[in-house]
Amino acid sequence: MKLVIVTGMSGAGKSTSLKMLEDLGYYCVDNLPVMLISKFAELAFAPNSELSKVAVGIDVRTGLNNIKEALKALTEQGNDYDILFLDAEDDVLVKRFKETRRAHPLTAHGRIEEGIVREREMLKWLKKHATYIIDTSHMLTRELKAEIGDIYSKNKNYENLFITVLSFGYKYGIPNDADLVFDVRFLPNPYYIDELKTHTGNDKEVQDYVLQFAEAHTFLDKLEDMIRFLIPNYVIEGKNQLVIAIGCTGGKHRSVTLANKLYERLSREPNFGIKIEHRDIYKDSLRR
Repeated sequence: MKLVIVTGMSGAGKSTSLKMLEDLGYYCVDNLPVMLISKFAELAFAPNSELSKVAVGIDVRTGLNNIKEALKALTEQGNDYDILFLDAEDDVLVKRFKETRRAHPLTAHGRIEEGIVREREMLKWLKKHATYIIDTSHMLTRELKAEIGDIYSKNKNYENLFITVLSFGYKYGIPNDADLVFDVRFLPNPYYIDELKTHTGNDKEVQDYVLQFAEAHTFLDKLEDMIRFLIPNYVIEGKNQLVIAIGCTGGKHRSVTLANKLYERLSREPNFGIKIEHRDIYKDSLRR
């Protein structure tokens, strides 16, 4: 028997997450009053019930004053539950509300920013006690679906961390959201090889050229070792988003090759979410 309590910031993806859990076979109920959670779980998991996986959505609309008592009642009943907390950056939430033309539930006639501040304060305790935290600020819907699938379908040992391996070009600027930045301009540049100039680090020809140098493999070995050391320590400190940026001059050859290889290495039996992005891979051709 499994109960998932889906909560988090308005606009962060709670409703979408509930739909995804429903696709995974969960019986889902949204906007359930907090004090009814334990009674609902009692009925859902009764001996004659056919339900084995249930998800309920709660948020500031339902009132959270009695959440501690409600969770205590679940524990006393012997119900196993997770708290899945959906979050996003304030500016992203504001943009989403403006795009959908929806009012924030706490400020129907006020500023969205004010509602977000109040909501964060109200949800502070729940977030602190969450089993899983997913920051959807830079996630596509399919990426959120993959993360929820990793947690509740594939039974991965998911830690509250989502890693983005990002290649970029220094001439276009360092990514603003980068947590770790690594410069691979110490390697010979395929740009100056005529037959490689128009190719990218996604092409075998460029990968073979970059990876022929022993320094590239040494760099990857040392970088992977450091990142695997950092990950559990970031998790302990509560970090849930990590952007690893790898840069070369144009963000097309060396950085793309090494970002791809690092992604491959970190993707082997991961216990965290991970994706790969190439920010500047086609900018040279666009500028022409």
